[in-house]
Amino acid sequence: MSSAEPLVLDNDDASGHSLYRNAPGGVEFNKLRKRLIRLTREALEAYGMVRPGQKWLVALSGGKDSYGLLAILMDLKWRGLLPVEILACNLDQGQPGFPKHILPEFLDRHGIPHRIEYQDTYSIVTDKLPEGCTYCSLCSRLRRGHLYRIAREEGCSALVLGHHREDILETFFMNLFHGGKLAAMPPKLLNDEGDLEVLRPLAFCAEADLARFAEALEFPIIPCDLCGSQDGLQRNAMKAMLDDFERKMPGRKDVMIRALGNINPSHMLDTRLFDFAGLMAQPRGTQ
Repeated sequence: MSSAEPLVLDNDDASGHSLYRNAPGGVEFNKLRKRLIRLTREALEAYGMVRPGQKWLVALSGGKDSYGLLAILMDLKWRGLLPVEILACNLDQGQPGFPKHILPEFLDRHGIPHRIEYQDTYSIVTDKLPEGCTYCSLCSRLRRGHLYRIAREEGCSALVLGHHREDILETFFMNLFHGGKLAAMPPKLLNDEGDLEVLRPLAFCAEADLARFAEALEFPIIPCDLCGSQDGLQRNAMKAMLDDFERKMPGRKDVMIRALGNINPSHMLDTRLFDFAGLMAQPRGTQ
């Protein structure tokens, strides 16, 4: 698969996979769709994510990002540009008020293979953490463990997640400001056991584009604040800071995400990545 291959969308091609059956037919939506597909293909190719014949477990939370991920991947499969098997998976974690019917009905309606699994991690998190604490970190670790297990049970080689450009940048700045390290979310990594890949094909896609995409396709969004633990997160401060950068200097987010893939170790301070001790000037005439 080469991202250099042009993607053609015209009026006769406006629907494609059934997820796009009621998609807007205007120029603006087609431009948005093409941009998201192009950036996804760029990430898939740049990080060597695709090996034909693999089976991917695509995590579906019910939020705009995971819906967008699934729709883009199904679009690529429909076009013959993604030669892998896709199994959508929702992990129902027992949050109060979670609408259990929405995702299975949505997936059945569009003929998408899926697995819905119930695991009450919400009760575990609320039992272990005092009231008022942020649940996200422990909740995420428990969810990831179950998704790894499900991927193995289903014979999948990769767990595919809907993290986008802003998620990666926010993580970078959280690590910079609070963790004292330079690290982000890699588009591709191996789990600790080394038997599963974790893929983030939306690494170059803008959150605002995914929001417009989800609205245009009328995905039945399930809010991510069902447990009431989202307020006051450090991540919200990073999001606000990045949005302020973008307002004052449009295009900065794109520059920053590219910078994370354009690192010069000799111009950083990490002696593990560059041999500063061995860097010595040579007198003229001795080189």
